[in-house]
Amino acid sequence: WTAARAHKGVKVPSGFATTAEAYRAFVHDNQLAPLITQHLAAFHSGKKTLQETGQAIRRLFLEGAIPSYVAEDILAAYAELGRRTGIDHPAVAVRSSATAEDLPDASFAGQQETFLNVKGQLALQDACRRCFASLFTDRAISYRDAMGFDHLDVALSIGIQQMVRSDLSGSGVMFSIDTETGFPNAIVISAAWGLGETVVQGTVNPDRYVVFKPLLVQPGNEPIIDKELGGKAFRMIYGEGGSHRTRIVETTAQERRSFVLDNADILQLARWAVAIEDHYQRPMDIEWAKDGETGELYIVQARPETVQAQSSVTAFRHYRLQSKGAAMTTGAAIGTAIAAGKACVIRTAADIEQFRDGSILVTETTDPDWVPAMKRAAGIVTNHGGTTSHAAIVSRELGVPAIVGTGNATEVIAENQDITISCAEGDVGTIYDGILDFSVTEVDIGALP
Repeated sequence: WTAARAHKGVKVPSGFATTAEAYRAFVHDNQLAPLITQHLAAFHSGKKTLQETGQAIRRLFLEGAIPSYVAEDILAAYAELGRRTGIDHPAVAVRSSATAEDLPDASFAGQQETFLNVKGQLALQDACRRCFASLFTDRAISYRDAMGFDHLDVALSIGIQQMVRSDLSGSGVMFSIDTETGFPNAIVISAAWGLGETVVQGTVNPDRYVVFKPLLVQPGNEPIIDKELGGKAFRMIYGEGGSHRTRIVETTAQERRSFVLDNADILQLARWAVAIEDHYQRPMDIEWAKDGETGELYIVQARPETVQAQSSVTAFRHYRLQSKGAAMTTGAAIGTAIAAGKACVIRTAADIEQFRDGSILVTETTDPDWVPAMKRAAGIVTNHGGTTSHAAIVSRELGVPAIVGTGNATEVIAENQDITISCAEGDVGTIYDGILDFSVTEVDIGALP
């Protein structure tokens, strides 16, 4: 990949990675496997809750010691990064990559943690331990159970990258395929001000750009076919030191009125998306960042797109509302289905146990902590987030219709209210008051002439 990206001009930050074997060495030297098995058995037998199990296993990792031979290699590589960049103890992003996380047929997107603006040897080792521990977040345990992965067969490597100063500019996510329709000739880019976690976590409504892929190869073309201005109410920036490595601040009125990327940046990212897709020979989910000090664009992460690329649909379901009620609010539609039921309004993940199976989840933002509830929901509605947030990705994978970025769903929808959410009317999803009748027509694609 390093040689390929250099040849194709794709810029990535300087850095290094630990191997999955380093994780296995940590587990082995701290004798964690039997203890992990014991805690999981208690959970699966109903003796412990998911929260109790996850907390107990994560504590094992946080109290463990990184084997000396692993720690020495990490610190030597960190010192070498400092020499290469000319910065003593450079600020780095510490990103996890589980061995099953991004298989082409299973998205573990966002199941493990990323730590930004990490500085110094002790902070780096602590972040590595926390990355190892994040293999057993509640959402990761629940997700692996649902997908049928053995918890002890999965390992984790860590990517340590020099921070891109996107806190002074912007960042986001792009896909080399239209994630809603599966159309392969579109590149969809999301962008917000500041560090990219706000886009990934779905806490802002980002800008959205669509580029027509086939015309990119012709010199002089600017095949940008859509630009949508997002609200971008917040930005994540560097923290003020200590344990607060990042913080959220409000954007200015000018920033909210402005696009994050100009046409040249949009086209540069689109060309890189094509190069990365060509390299891996499959549609890709890519995170990017722009350095506010140098103006340079960088690719910070790339993984297979896991929903449309694996779709082997043999039948098409067409949803249609038989009648329309009062529209309560709208947002971006995820999927093309319709769902009706009781609203379950939950504002924070701390209250996730209040979720009622089969109801429609209504919340501020569906970040990956909500996956256990999302799997049991008939539909999902959020105030914030775009079509490329991790929550939207997981909603597509689960086949659960969702409407994201409404701005006001938790204010206009009451707890236990009867509602209908429709993603069957185009890109804009609508939440209607009441339980509305709808039809579902199934067409066998193989029977079409």
